[in-house]
Amino acid sequence: MVLPGDYSLSKWDVLMNRKVIVAILLVAAVPAFAQAPKPRVTNDDAQKVVTIISGDKAKTQTYCEIQDLGKQMERAYEKRNLKLVDELLQKIDALEEALGPEYVALIEGLDLIDPEKDKLGAEFMSIFGALDKLCPR
Repeated sequence: MVLPGDYSLSKWDVLMNRKVIVAILLVAAVPAFAQAPKPRVTNDDAQKVVTIISGDKAKTQTYCEIQDLGKQMERAYEKRNLKLVDELLQKIDALEEALGPEYVALIEGLDLIDPEKDKLGAEFMSIFGALDKLCPR
């Protein structure tokens, strides 16, 4: 999870940036230290979220806006414009709420996935690929 002030990129971030899902999967700026352990998420959870978003034009547009903001955030990070990264992160957080509680729960549950040891990350990328196709390039 990326928190304001913590802008290091891991291999997971690089992998997710390739699909521009990093903005979706890693921007839940919820103070994890103040929460109880979250339940593990499943492929069914991811598929349910994709179905909900793809079935609603407004949510699909919001998802695509998050994608665009994620690209902007990646460019800002590359330029080391951390103030802009933080501003974009806040915008993404606000948009994520509009995607619904299932989406928010999925994002929070992703914090527990170790992408180097867990195939679930790659499977989620595949599932979310359906939403990526709905966004204009």
